[in-house]
Amino acid sequence: MDNGLAHEESAFINFRRYVRDPKEHGFRWVDIKQLRFSAGSVDDRELLAALIGHEQFRDDYAGSGALPDGPRHGPYWLQLITPGLYESISQEKAAQILREWVDPLWDVPTELEADLQRKVFARVAAADGIYYLSELGDEAIHDWGRVHDYFHEFVLVDRSAGRITLIVAADD
Repeated sequence: MDNGLAHEESAFINFRRYVRDPKEHGFRWVDIKQLRFSAGSVDDRELLAALIGHEQFRDDYAGSGALPDGPRHGPYWLQLITPGLYESISQEKAAQILREWVDPLWDVPTELEADLQRKVFARVAAADGIYYLSELGDEAIHDWGRVHDYFHEFVLVDRSAGRITLIVAADD
């Protein structure tokens, strides 16, 4: 248990796996980290703070995975991320951001669509609360943080299941 959260499982959807031409998918991927919290846990902002403090959050999403003492989170310096930077959004808004990122002009392969539905959109639909990390600006970008073309981060709170899920959808 770290900060009241226990890492339960992770999943990774690499669009490259679903297409014949590697250039077709735009080097897109989705990383999903699911953590459990106790039923009597605190409010959503305190859960966000616990997530930010968890070692699974210390992931630069550039291939090295979560580093217990890592100073980066995605393209950002970890120390600059706070619960107040997360905007509460609706399920519809989260789905819209994700659909627009997947690209409505691209004919999404059936198997990829099924995996996205099962592993991402079903979790969005089940969430009691959804938080979106907006663009933090140039001052928050770490020394090589521009490796990501797009970086969308959602935190899903599912109180009935006692789970918080971190979903990162990005391009590199």
